[in-house]
Amino acid sequence: MYGGGLKFPSAQPDTVLVARLTMSELVSRSVTLLRAFVLLSALILASGATVLGSLLADALRGQAVDDAKRSLAQYTNAVVAPALVRRGTLVVGEERVAAAAGDISDRTDVVSVKVWRADGTLAWTSLGRERIGRRFPLSHHLEEVLRSGEAEGKLEDLHDAEDAAEADVGVADVLEVYAPIVTRGEVIGAYEIYADARPLEASIAARRRVIWIATALVFAALWGVLVLLVRSASTTLTRQTGLLRERSKGLVASYRRLEESALEAVETLNATVEAKDPYTAGHSLRVQRIALAVGEELGLAQKDLDALRFAGLFHDIGKIAVPDSILTKPGRLTAAEYETIKQHPAEGARIVAKFSRLGAAVPAIRHHHERWDGRGYPDGLATGEIPLAAAVIGLADAWDAMTTERPYQRALNLEEAFAEIRGGRGTQFAPQVVDAFFRAARARPGEFDASAAGGAEVAAG
Repeated sequence: MYGGGLKFPSAQPDTVLVARLTMSELVSRSVTLLRAFVLLSALILASGATVLGSLLADALRGQAVDDAKRSLAQYTNAVVAPALVRRGTLVVGEERVAAAAGDISDRTDVVSVKVWRADGTLAWTSLGRERIGRRFPLSHHLEEVLRSGEAEGKLEDLHDAEDAAEADVGVADVLEVYAPIVTRGEVIGAYEIYADARPLEASIAARRRVIWIATALVFAALWGVLVLLVRSASTTLTRQTGLLRERSKGLVASYRRLEESALEAVETLNATVEAKDPYTAGHSLRVQRIALAVGEELGLAQKDLDALRFAGLFHDIGKIAVPDSILTKPGRLTAAEYETIKQHPAEGARIVAKFSRLGAAVPAIRHHHERWDGRGYPDGLATGEIPLAAAVIGLADAWDAMTTERPYQRALNLEEAFAEIRGGRGTQFAPQVVDAFFRAARARPGEFDASAAGGAEVAAG
């Protein structure tokens, strides 16, 4: 802006833009995580259902075998023991055998019953009676029952030699139950009961189907509820994101309005400074114009030119803290008054630093009176320590002071002012800034002399 009102770059506040981008990314990641969670939960629930179903099915099978074992053991003991056990011993006779065999045949699922003595002799059997009296090696289960006095049962296929008669019945799988024969607290033998396992297997299969169906339904219902909850959460998140996005747009607009109001306040404050001294009216705008021309010759990026624009306009705003008696004094300043004047760059930087939008301009405002040889103020910086924008503003400020009529100093003509700038190269001014200044003056001479139509020819720098 070179006159006619203050205009600022219309850029969305970076922090708000970053916040909006971060919010959008966060929402997108959250929705993706929710979807991944639904798929992962399906796998976990399916695995859990499989494991639980298997455990329940195994527990059902074991319980069914135990129940059948107890039933067969109790039935056989009730039928056979009265016929074959007398006075604590096993007594086998034709009448007793016939009675026991008749009672056993009443239960259709019982294939065969064997009665073993403790030494492994087959005392009686309902099938293949020619085996009675023979001694067979004790099986592990039979030996364990005779030792512990506890019944055992298992689903078995018939392949041992002692099972030959039972195998001929045509039942492939049987429930084989071993039950101790106890009298007077002593195990005197054992029953070996063979029962058709088909009814038991059918019952187990039916119950297992019920378990698997129930387990699948329960876990499917759980997953369905989880999907509904996740969908609801996703919908809520999306809706809230829309609301947040709308609110962020309003926040951006409010922020922009606030920023414009703040900058207008700074502009007003800056105008107040210039109003104190009518001889410096328009000084800030002229410094801004020259500084931007030099900055473009230096090839500064747009964001650096924006900072230079603000720094040029507000570089003397710190003079608001300087008493009018010093600021408008027509004569030479005393040492004390000069020290007061020298505080205005630091004071201006402190004022401008309050506005985040002007943050990049603060170093240029604070250091625009530093000198290349280190004899400037307020911090005595030298050479490369001086920010480039500050060096540009310092030269533009000095140029306008040289070429503007003051009550205590006449304005230099262009040749004299150019000579002063060349003479200050490497002492007061940064060499690269001086060189850029002369390039800009050659390219746009009219901008360096507001009082003349074309301006003087610029000598080579």
